[in-house]
Amino acid sequence: MSDPGLFVGLVAFGLCAGVTAGLLGVGGGILMVPFLTLAIGLSQHEAQATSLVVVLPTAVVASLELRRRGIGDLGVALRFGVVGALGGVAGALLALALPGSALRLIFALFLGLVGLRLVRDGVRA
Repeated sequence: MSDPGLFVGLVAFGLCAGVTAGLLGVGGGILMVPFLTLAIGLSQHEAQATSLVVVLPTAVVASLELRRRGIGDLGVALRFGVVGALGGVAGALLALALPGSALRLIFALFLGLVGLRLVRDGVRA
């Protein structure tokens, strides 16, 4: 990454994505994958893999801060983490077996469904 402008842009977006994810409780991938594919030009596979790598330190830091404040159940989190890691392996293998165009369509459909659900729940509240 020799372009300083690109580096500054990635740092700024990473900070915004982290704040947004922490504030809204959304996974950073919902923000990062579209950014990495549309703005940076990564393939769908590269963007999703990059997003998954970013999740680990982000989740650890956020979890430690919440835990420090007495929020959360560490035992439940660890159990979900183990099962989630196993599911992550299966999902990664499935993603690698799909062409990028299919993966992008699945991701877009997922985002659309989540968005519709959030709008519906927000209107009802």
